Amino acid sequence: MSPPPELPDERLELLFACCHPAIPRDAQLALTLRSVAGLTTAQIARAFLTSEATIAQRIVRAKRKIVDEAIPLRVPDAAELPERLAQVLAVLYLLFNEGYLASDGAHPERRELCREAEWLTLLLARLAPGEPEVLGLLALMRIQLARADARFDAGGRLVLLRDQDRARWDRAGIAEGRAMLERATRMARPGPYQLQAAIAAAHGSAARWEDTDWADIVGLYDLLLRVAPSPVVRLNRAIALRYVAGAEPALDEIDALGEELARYPYFHAARAELLRDLGRDADARAADGRALELTSNPAERELLLARLAAQPGA
Repeated sequence: MSPPPELPDERLELLFACCHPAIPRDAQLALTLRSVAGLTTAQIARAFLTSEATIAQRIVRAKRKIVDEAIPLRVPDAAELPERLAQVLAVLYLLFNEGYLASDGAHPERRELCREAEWLTLLLARLAPGEPEVLGLLALMRIQLARADARFDAGGRLVLLRDQDRARWDRAGIAEGRAMLERATRMARPGPYQLQAAIAAAHGSAARWEDTDWADIVGLYDLLLRVAPSPVVRLNRAIALRYVAGAEPALDEIDALGEELARYPYFHAARAELLRDLGRDADARAADGRALELTSNPAERELLLARLAAQPGA
């Protein structure tokens, strides 16, 4: 049996330990995000688009399984690392997302969480330099953080991508992320984090909003749907489709997700924008109102309230 490698941060050790293959996958993620990353049950529930009760049950079951089966929470042997890698990456990805746009609390972002996730992913890339998805996730984080200073104005209000001052983007950070993505691509093992990084790089390459290559982005979402299909990916593809085929086909795609994403605020906010494009102001107002009911992020709430105040019938 090969000895466990030396992991350069004890948090990575805990991440690998909690992601034991004997624990069901959804329970692994919930347990690790709660016990290691420190997210609340409510935050984890929002990340999984499910209820707090469901997440609490998963955590309880995972803890019970650890006790009943005497699962050792230790650093896995080197040969066991690959089978746990996908779960560790999923935790780091969700941790980053929670920091990038906080699901609750007084602050719209928690950049320290983003930096922590990026740092741990960097350590993981040094530990496993031959794993392209680690590089893909690191590239995604680096490119997204390169836009961080432009995402909020001086008053803490959220600035959407199309309205951001791109002179404030960290072009060196975007270049670093693209270089990481190119290294991962040369390994010829594409995966969802690499594709998400490619989408972020496509946005980051556009000098102006009008220069965005939306056809390329829709194509990347098509590839992402093949390797990691989900309602959220389909929603994001439909948002991009708006700029290729127009609001009506994009709305048709989004409306088909209504049952699966009924409690997802971005579904309703995206739908509202398309409805406004089509002149359906009353329906747009109702969709924005539903998005407002479902989000706790203060910057998102302020943006939605401003939209509602500006809409006809306000």
